[in-house]
Amino acid sequence: MDIREYIESGILELYVAGVLTEKENNEVSEAIREHLELKSEVEEIETAIVKLTAAVAPKDAQKLYDKIKTKVLNEEPKVIPITRKKTNWAAYTGWAAAVILAVGLFYLYEQKNDIEYELQITDAKNAVLENKIAKTSRDLQKAEELVTLLRAQDITTINLGGQQVAPESYAKVYWKKDNNVVYIDALGLPEPPPGKVYQVWSLTLDPLTPTSIGLLDDFVSDDNKVFELQNPNESQAFGITLEPAGGSETPTMEQLYTLGIVQS
Repeated sequence: MDIREYIESGILELYVAGVLTEKENNEVSEAIREHLELKSEVEEIETAIVKLTAAVAPKDAQKLYDKIKTKVLNEEPKVIPITRKKTNWAAYTGWAAAVILAVGLFYLYEQKNDIEYELQITDAKNAVLENKIAKTSRDLQKAEELVTLLRAQDITTINLGGQQVAPESYAKVYWKKDNNVVYIDALGLPEPPPGKVYQVWSLTLDPLTPTSIGLLDDFVSDDNKVFELQNPNESQAFGITLEPAGGSETPTMEQLYTLGIVQS
């Protein structure tokens, strides 16, 4: 066997590309085992392909893909006889084009995933924005309803002044007696510490009898600090105390923040 002629025939490049028939592939494998020079040439072909692929890694994968696709579709298939002489560079380039095409397709796939991910982020941001707009709209509607309600003629307003534990505190009670509802405007109360909650009491004065009408839950997260509670009692006064989370059966007088008497 003329080793140089065998190498220049291009058969080794086709072997590396994996496009030979099974018989031809076995013949080349046998020749490689018998001739170290052929084995060395195969290794050089593989190394050249790797270097070429790295050197021309696609910066514009779509353009490269279109170019290779056009070339592949327009070219007539060629049969390369083993005895035909050709330069190794041409074989390297043909095989590298296939490798680059695979790299380009993978690049496009990754770009597609990145775009889809960005779209998902945009959709999530839009959903958050829509929720904020909807919440703002609901809050505005609620505020308008409260203003209308609190200006009604059948509403009794009770001012609650700050007590010894918090003299700067204040609150207001709007009592709609015909449907046994009170609205507590607690904007003048400080934020309760962790593990504590404000509790509202309906009071009769003679004898002094406190009755809990509810807790000001979610005080921190409530923006307008207006709370609606049921009050079926014949109240003569209202007070607000700071209690352990969950409330207490009787008010903790040392933690009485505000108190106000219903005017006759």
